Amino acid sequence: MLDLQLYNTLSGKLENFQAHHPPIVGLYTCGPTVYNYAHLGNLRAYLFSDLLKRVLLYNGYQVKHVMNITDVGHLTDDADAGDDKIEAGAAREHKTAWEIADFYTAAFQNDLNDLNIIAPNIYCRATDYIVEQIELAKALDQKGYLYRTADGIYFDTSKIDDYNKLSHLPLEQLKEGARVDKNPEKLQPTDFAVWKFSPVGVSRQMEWNSPWGRGFPGWHLECSAMSLKLLAGHLDIHCGGIDHINVHHTNEIAQSEAATGQPFFRFWLHNAFLNISGGKKMAKSGDNFLTLEKALKDRQLLPLAYRYSTLQVHYRKPMEYSLTSLIAADQALRGLCRQVAGLGPVIGQVLVNYQQKFLLAINHDLNSPQALAIVFEILKSNLAEADKLATILNFDQVLGLNLAANSENNQAFDNIPADIQALLEQRIVARQANDFKLADELRQQLLVAGYRIEDGPSDSRLWPV
Repeated sequence: MLDLQLYNTLSGKLENFQAHHPPIVGLYTCGPTVYNYAHLGNLRAYLFSDLLKRVLLYNGYQVKHVMNITDVGHLTDDADAGDDKIEAGAAREHKTAWEIADFYTAAFQNDLNDLNIIAPNIYCRATDYIVEQIELAKALDQKGYLYRTADGIYFDTSKIDDYNKLSHLPLEQLKEGARVDKNPEKLQPTDFAVWKFSPVGVSRQMEWNSPWGRGFPGWHLECSAMSLKLLAGHLDIHCGGIDHINVHHTNEIAQSEAATGQPFFRFWLHNAFLNISGGKKMAKSGDNFLTLEKALKDRQLLPLAYRYSTLQVHYRKPMEYSLTSLIAADQALRGLCRQVAGLGPVIGQVLVNYQQKFLLAINHDLNSPQALAIVFEILKSNLAEADKLATILNFDQVLGLNLAANSENNQAFDNIPADIQALLEQRIVARQANDFKLADELRQQLLVAGYRIEDGPSDSRLWPV
């Protein structure tokens, strides 16, 4: 087996990965704050961590994967100010905070299923680990890392000599760029809330008693408390988006290592943003919020086309969104499924030389574009089709495109009912006669009947909706 090399944000370089206690790998993924739907930019992070997980499994590891569900404590301002996002969502939709969290957690999990993302071993809700968060804060308090302000208990980052070791930024730059200091009682701009007090005269839906007063945990505390409890002895890899580096993950490291006196996770992996509108990051607070439903499903594009498009870009490189690129990915994925279906029902032997090339690609910091290129190299080769099929389906354990099932669907739609075939032929004639109004009407009839048309230069093909 080849060495698995991963780019570790903590060291700023490629490193050979070794688990603490192989064959088990502890993997912690920063999950969603469940106050709204996940957008495509959010989902890129979960596709990246799923690729990482699949590569670890392909390399023979057993992955214990923990993902948090933030259902309390994530405020609308990075400076620990503003409303709790869950409480704000509840006010927006006239529901309870618990209903908001349940609804958007289910929606998020549906998105993961649509993208063929392997579910974590453990989903952990922040509200289920309040006791553990308070205990972690108590340990920090006893060691002298916390101080009190009018609105909460804060962590004193000046007591950490290597506070900037994850960001690799000069401390002054981190202070200026990472936070906006809106609390005059904070000793340093980088100090962060460990416990927030409930506002006087305001009844929150999610609040608890603590040694410091009634309130709720700060956002950063949950990931430290839950990962230390659930991955004890297996703090191998922590991942998330690059926006977490300077604040959230930096604060996780600071409070976890201060409390335990031990190193926290050894490997930190981060994916780049999905950009839209001239390099602007996709964000829920902006006007470029695109969900999986709106961007793909409503347009009759395969959700897995988005997975395919992310595989075409290395996870550490920015990815540009456009409808044109999504349509191209949808067509490319459907074409790949057709080619795989055309290899026939007989599965042969995995081609060892191609498997070695594939492993070289994915084990070099998850080089998915190169891995995908190897699939098409195999399809173009003169090798036995049964062996091609076996090899590509083997690779799909990592790619996650569900090629076996999608290829079977493709084969099933080769023999379509006579009335549907007649509609298709009428539409082909209408297109040839430039009667695009009739062609659009026939397209809609076929869509209602459960068939989506893919038009080529000289023909048209039906696909399942």
